[in-house]
Amino acid sequence: MTAVPAFAAPTAGVPLQRTTIERRPVGENDVLIEIKYVGICHTDIHHVRDDWGRGGFPLVPGHEIAGVVAEVGPGVTGYQVGDRVGVGCMVDSCRKCENCRNGQEVYCTGGGLVATYADTMRYTDGAPTQGGYSTQIVVDERFVLGIPEGLSLEQAAPLLCAGITTYSPLRHWNAGPGRKVAVIGLGGLGHLGVKFAHALGAEVTVLSQSLRKKDDGLRLGADHYYATSDPKTFEELAGAFDLILNTVSASLDGDAYLSLLRTDGTMVYLGVPEKPLSVNMPSLMMGRKSIASSGIGGIPETQEMLDFAAANGIRADVEVISADEIEQAYDRVLRSDVRYRFVIDNSTI
Repeated sequence: MTAVPAFAAPTAGVPLQRTTIERRPVGENDVLIEIKYVGICHTDIHHVRDDWGRGGFPLVPGHEIAGVVAEVGPGVTGYQVGDRVGVGCMVDSCRKCENCRNGQEVYCTGGGLVATYADTMRYTDGAPTQGGYSTQIVVDERFVLGIPEGLSLEQAAPLLCAGITTYSPLRHWNAGPGRKVAVIGLGGLGHLGVKFAHALGAEVTVLSQSLRKKDDGLRLGADHYYATSDPKTFEELAGAFDLILNTVSASLDGDAYLSLLRTDGTMVYLGVPEKPLSVNMPSLMMGRKSIASSGIGGIPETQEMLDFAAANGIRADVEVISADEIEQAYDRVLRSDVRYRFVIDNSTI
């Protein structure tokens, strides 16, 4: 075992503190990654404040990891020392179920994926997983992603969660030329959803509470931008969209947003609202509309997303901070005061 510096939440609701954690020795198929940058996801905040009651303290968050290979096990064939790599939201799965065999590890039915932090390595040694707010991590090569040249590590890090979370449903529901896509919310997920939908060739509309970020939305690739606080928006856009990506966690008027879908349109929830959804059945029946959700994406699709981003000039808009600024960054995330993703410079840990 190797002790490495990290920032951890010692218990729920307590500010993160400098500490050391142990990383396992590099095994036969393992990759040791020197972490250069890690993105701050809203999920990190939920976990360190134990909003979901999962516990697991002390806890090192971080599942948007970008770095450089420092060592490989003797059985590793896909990576070598010096390669630019990333790790997203999972570090293992059962590898045996149909979904895992088909590259859909995120939907593992043989016991579920092993999350990068706040989980245990239940398929191997049962050790707790600790995330990317640290200087190194050891991951089986099957769950390591290659970061293409042309993507800076700090701009690539948020793609490992926010990027794939928006790319996967856009691909699954066939966003592309001739399709009209709406993105609810222009935040960490939403700004990447706009970029990917635009690059895929769809006509893109941002639906936001106000017009405060309209200039940004149009710059990022949106064709249209509407304020949902204006009732006329729902009148003007009735039946307009083939696909709506809801990237916010706030509880919305489901019936109002379903009215914006065309026949056979789909509204995909990517955030997790605090309250259960409430929808009147005629909102779905009249138009054969669908409500759906989506996870992150399997390893092959995540690599596809990174390659697509590099080829199409898609980068996360980031604000790089030092580790000493994590608590201030968390507060700003909760105030929606970031454009559009905080990324920690791990050399400051």
